[in-house]
Amino acid sequence: RALSPRPAVAVRCQEGQLAVTVRRDLFGTGRPVRAAELSLGTASCPPLSPNPAQAFVTFVAALHECGSTLQVTPDSLIYRTTLFYKPARSGNPLIVRATPAEVPIECHYPRRSNVSSGAVHPTWAPFRSTVAAEEQLRFSLRLMDDEWGRERLSNGFQLGDSLRFQADVTSEGHVPLRLFVDQCVATATPDRSASPRYAFIDLGGCLVDSRAEDTGSAFVSPRPRPESLRFVVDAFKFAGDAGNLLYISCHLRVSPAAQAPNPWNKACSFSKASGLWAPLEGTAAICSCCDTGSCPSP
Repeated sequence: RALSPRPAVAVRCQEGQLAVTVRRDLFGTGRPVRAAELSLGTASCPPLSPNPAQAFVTFVAALHECGSTLQVTPDSLIYRTTLFYKPARSGNPLIVRATPAEVPIECHYPRRSNVSSGAVHPTWAPFRSTVAAEEQLRFSLRLMDDEWGRERLSNGFQLGDSLRFQADVTSEGHVPLRLFVDQCVATATPDRSASPRYAFIDLGGCLVDSRAEDTGSAFVSPRPRPESLRFVVDAFKFAGDAGNLLYISCHLRVSPAAQAPNPWNKACSFSKASGLWAPLEGTAAICSCCDTGSCPSP
């Protein structure tokens, strides 16, 4: 089915609230869901008074309402909530025509900014101008479409599909950089240390999932540019897990582009044709630790 040009769920993170817009044709099947089947957060907040003639249902809630949770990191305030779809039972209790769905929602707010009491007039340079002068790195990890031309509109996959990831780093006033992915971990919950846990990239840049039978997982050669890295992973789910959500956390790192790849700066895939690990750049020797598990730490 062709993907809709508009996302099924759109979120606007505003200063003191979030607004969630849900397309009535939530699953793109042509069968609209009812507004009463949708709720926001563990407090089951209802949508705004819906207009049956509109193609969208809208929720508006303060950041701390509807059972949302707050995580404080050194750089951000992260508010999390969930959009719930709970379909009403059909007239026949023996059959199910729809399954419940959950859509995790996050709003990220930077913590770093100037704070002023309005009574102090400093003579030194303000904090923000100092930060702007520093070298800053911005990392990103995106799911891409089949042609690698744009970010994928949907994060839903079927077993047998391929997940195409693109990692990037942008910098201001920095020396040229080369990006690496040290580790990527999949879990069934947002906690990256939870069990079950599958590290499909590990050991400082070994795509260990490419070692499994009947997979086409690999780093993509050549790179679009030194500060970008692409890799493909075959879709999977945890055995015995009734849920359909996977949370993926990756650790990205950079080195100077002029520095040759080495055992702690590498991107290695297993070649089933040769039966050997192959580096995206550099000599095969840098990947030898992917089988022994003794890769050095940077």
